[in-house]
Amino acid sequence: MSPGLGLAYPWGRDVRRGTPVVVTMENPNYSVVEIDGPGAEALRAGLPPADKGRGRSAKQFTWVLLLRAHRAAGCLASLAAVFWALPSAVAKRFRRAASAAAEGSGHGRGWMLYRFIKGFLALSLLALAVELAAYWSGWHFQRPNLAVPELRVLEVEEIQGWAHLAYLTWMSFRADYIRRPIEFLSKACILLFVVQSLDRLVLCLGCFWIKLKNIKPRIEGDPFREGSGYLHPMVLVQIPMCNEKEVYEQSISAACQLDWPRDKFLIQVLDDSSDESIQMLIKTEVSKWTKQGVNIVYRHRVLRTGYKAGNLKSAMSCDYVKNYEFVVIFDADFQPSPDFLKKTIPHFEGNPEIGLVQARWSFVNKDENLLTRLQNINLCFHFEVEQQVNGVFLNFFGFNGTAGVWRIQALEESGGWLERTTVEDMDIALRAHLNGWKFIFLNDVKVLCELPESYEAYRKQQHRWHSGPMHLFRLCLLDIITAKISSWKKANLILLFFLLRKLILPFYSFTLFCVILPLTMFIPEAELSVWVICYVPVCMSFLNILPSPRSFPFIVPYLLFENTLSVTKFNAMLSGLFKLGSSYEWIVTKKSGRSSELDLFTSEDKDKKGAMLPQFQKQLPEKGELVEINVPRKQHKKVSHDTEKANKIYKMELALSLLLLTAATRSLLSAQGIHFYFLLFQGVSFLVVGLDLIGEQIS
Repeated sequence: MSPGLGLAYPWGRDVRRGTPVVVTMENPNYSVVEIDGPGAEALRAGLPPADKGRGRSAKQFTWVLLLRAHRAAGCLASLAAVFWALPSAVAKRFRRAASAAAEGSGHGRGWMLYRFIKGFLALSLLALAVELAAYWSGWHFQRPNLAVPELRVLEVEEIQGWAHLAYLTWMSFRADYIRRPIEFLSKACILLFVVQSLDRLVLCLGCFWIKLKNIKPRIEGDPFREGSGYLHPMVLVQIPMCNEKEVYEQSISAACQLDWPRDKFLIQVLDDSSDESIQMLIKTEVSKWTKQGVNIVYRHRVLRTGYKAGNLKSAMSCDYVKNYEFVVIFDADFQPSPDFLKKTIPHFEGNPEIGLVQARWSFVNKDENLLTRLQNINLCFHFEVEQQVNGVFLNFFGFNGTAGVWRIQALEESGGWLERTTVEDMDIALRAHLNGWKFIFLNDVKVLCELPESYEAYRKQQHRWHSGPMHLFRLCLLDIITAKISSWKKANLILLFFLLRKLILPFYSFTLFCVILPLTMFIPEAELSVWVICYVPVCMSFLNILPSPRSFPFIVPYLLFENTLSVTKFNAMLSGLFKLGSSYEWIVTKKSGRSSELDLFTSEDKDKKGAMLPQFQKQLPEKGELVEINVPRKQHKKVSHDTEKANKIYKMELALSLLLLTAATRSLLSAQGIHFYFLLFQGVSFLVVGLDLIGEQIS
């Protein structure tokens, strides 16, 4: 292990007390002695001793220098090891990406945007070469914001040749024809940012008012006290899953331990798994709880159409569903506490207009890595601010698809689950709102779940979460306009819920920081103001991070990562808005199966189950006989192959990193400080993400 750097941290000072201690570090070539005592700090700093009567020998001073050299050598060795291993890892991922491209067919997701970014990059490299040549020839203007009317027209005898004339012609062309469109687009993005910031600010003020006045939905009295005479309604619990090998056991176990009369609730395990071995494992888990007296059934669809919406729609078509009043939905990685139903169901009592009660998510792995920490910031703002404020003041918010309780009557009157989009939760919530149903958000009722720990899983999840709403907006715009609700509710849905929060944010983030900012480096007449580079991202990040104050140390990585992710969100928004190929695509988010932040035994147990032999036997409740399952060897090889290819490169992010670094190089010629640093750090952020160096790493 390399020695520490000896950095001083503001949260703790290293106070040395006691007698002086001498630490000797042996080495075949030299020995280093660190003297610790009352005057050690002055000695390390190279200052004269506090005691004038005691001198400091040259030998002691040499020891200090050797100690510092040893520390520096250790740090350099660690950095060298990192840089030595990085090229091989990058080359390996490039080879995997090439093999995957050779095996795959079609253009893939976002190929049109990728083609645009590559063309932009090629033009930027060409422009950089021209600017470097002009700079070396002495044709460079030091003021990038030089106003065009102030430019002095050169006399014919001052033109140094055809190259100089071509460069002057290019400068005139970009000042007359390119500058104005860029300035117009930048001002439009700044205006959108101001509107977005006002919306965020109003939401934050609403959240502050809720905290100040302690406003929250409350249950009158204690309906579950002895002698209250509370009649427990019939509750249907649904757990939709698809090849959820890592989490099926803990989700079924948590649902089966809900504190509710066993004759008053039924659990439906809705399995869409295509892997027969996983189907068998889930059946066995259901059988175990059936023997313990829990009302639980296992359902598997033969025709798995419509993704999750089709799965839920199929389950609601069962004849026995008409006997139940409420339905609770938990995704496969959710672990509700035993008192979940007691904290949610009573809110429907005496409120026949309430159609949905939504609980908040809580994450068992929010501190697992940098990626999960950054996700936690976004989702804390979503639940603490957006959902809570909309629930209190509007009685409407988007259903989160899980950890919610629906009144079955509200589902049926709103048309039930539809398979027309990948955001079936937002779809049913919108239709219920248009039919007059109200919603309640419980910020103090939390359900444990997982965050994606790898960038690949998070990227696919974000693509679905941003393409689905735009697809739904296309489908529901006419229904919103013709609905029998007030005009301000229609305006809230169209202008705020869809356009501002789902479309405008990814649009101006990508356009401003990935298109306009690099352009202004090569078109200096259309300079982007420093306050836009500083205050626009900082204000947005500050407002987003307010609900999670413990995450303030991560505000800079969060700012850079959100801009990096804007390319994925922008591409998803376009695919959903214009109904491109990837707008109706659902890939199940990979999960690790963590049941708690400190549960190491569960992880070890999952690894053992994953290493089971291909041939095993399980007891089935319906037949009472042993069934043997043979998993083909080809399938195991395929799983291993997919695991090896989990870490790969992302060409779109890499192309943007090169584009931003090219623009940063161009900004050096104009001595633009803040522009250079922002482009440099943002380019490095794109590079880190493009090489898949953030989040869970799979070898």
